[in-house]
Amino acid sequence: MRGAVTAGTVGGVASWQERFVPRARPWLSSHAPLLVAVALVVLITVADIVAPADIVLGPLLVIAPAITAWSEGPWTTGGVGVAAVAAQGLIGWRSGVLSTRSFVVQVIALALLSAFVVALSLVRDRRRRELAQVRSVAEAAQRVLLWPLPERLGSLQLASRYLAAEDEASIGGDLYAATRTPGGARVLIGDVRGKGLPAIGEAALLLGAFRETAHHHTALPALAASLERSVARYLADFEPEEESGERFVTALLLEIPDDAPVIRMTSCGHVAPLLLGPDSRVTVPELSPAPPLGVGLTDPDGGVVDEVPFGAEDTLVLYTDGVIEARDRHGVFYPFAQRAARWSGCPPGALLDHVQRDLIAHTGGRLGDDVALIAVRRAPAGPGARRTARHGGGHDAAPPG
Repeated sequence: MRGAVTAGTVGGVASWQERFVPRARPWLSSHAPLLVAVALVVLITVADIVAPADIVLGPLLVIAPAITAWSEGPWTTGGVGVAAVAAQGLIGWRSGVLSTRSFVVQVIALALLSAFVVALSLVRDRRRRELAQVRSVAEAAQRVLLWPLPERLGSLQLASRYLAAEDEASIGGDLYAATRTPGGARVLIGDVRGKGLPAIGEAALLLGAFRETAHHHTALPALAASLERSVARYLADFEPEEESGERFVTALLLEIPDDAPVIRMTSCGHVAPLLLGPDSRVTVPELSPAPPLGVGLTDPDGGVVDEVPFGAEDTLVLYTDGVIEARDRHGVFYPFAQRAARWSGCPPGALLDHVQRDLIAHTGGRLGDDVALIAVRRAPAGPGARRTARHGGGHDAAPPG
């Protein structure tokens, strides 16, 4: 509840300020152009009537429906247009020029311009509905493709965020997934070259391949090689000829065992994560990256697995390069490590909320590339977590119903 209930309230009923003002303010702000338009009709009408005969203000009434169209629909806009035409008629009647040719032309011109504004309002509303449909489809595609990561996965606390660079889009070429495996969990974050719709097919393929094969390979290099084969088959069938050899996916594969305070990582050309300590210490693990997926160079036997300590109070932040390549209006890159250190003690969800707000503020809301973020922290093992760990082999984060 907003505000405090005044001392004069009885039986828990709030004062009129409590009940009316919070509701009135949003209405006033959303309908301000309508109120301005009505006020203009009244002011212009009165001013024209009281002004000398050689001063004609009636044609200015066309401003009223134009202003109304900013926030209202065609019916309200048309109503204001009718009011403007009626006000013009009142002006002519009071001035004694109602039947003159010049005044009739003014009334007809005002009516035609008001009708034109109403037509534009109809077109705008239709486009708004189409845009709403596109957004709903994009949101549905995001829920199907990028299943929301669970808040708990075995002994881990997880959080994820996705910001698409394309206007009015909800998804692009960045991707992430997490799944339980016997004795631990595996996490994937990746970045398809390019953004927008052309990258979604490759992202969907890689996510499906990871969810299927993460349980069947005991070593991360073997898992990376399996994903390489899946991407290579997809590119062989669907890669445009003009982009031959230019499509690839950077990926970072993680394995987090339940019984050891470490994280094992295999990087396929992906940026290294941030490891945040409880004392605001930030470490960037030194990885030995393999080539990106899709270039045909992943070796299942010669791949490198990097292992870094991961204690109970540490937080690992995985991200795509859209974060560190984000710039402000002066061209300054976003200082990700420095900013993330401020919130190292926050839970994963709160940490990513802070980063998201700060990143949007830094860029002024205009991202140059898609952004994906995952925060992982080892949580105290409760009874539910121990049961999940014992029965390990797997379930992914379930898609929303």
